[in-house]
Amino acid sequence: MAKETKSAQVNLRITPTLKEAADKAAADDQRSLTSLVEKLLTDYLRQKGYLPK
Repeated sequence: MAKETKSAQVNLRITPTLKEAADKAAADDQRSLTSLVEKLLTDYLRQKGYLPK
């Protein structure tokens, strides 16, 4: 897949508890929260066949 410029934006609302847990998970993985969400979404979409492997 060709490298794309990151320009699309997604806004979502989550519970404070989920946000706190996600912040901790991102920090433990030495990532930003945005990077963690992007990785998790990419992995999921590849697993389900929506993105090439």
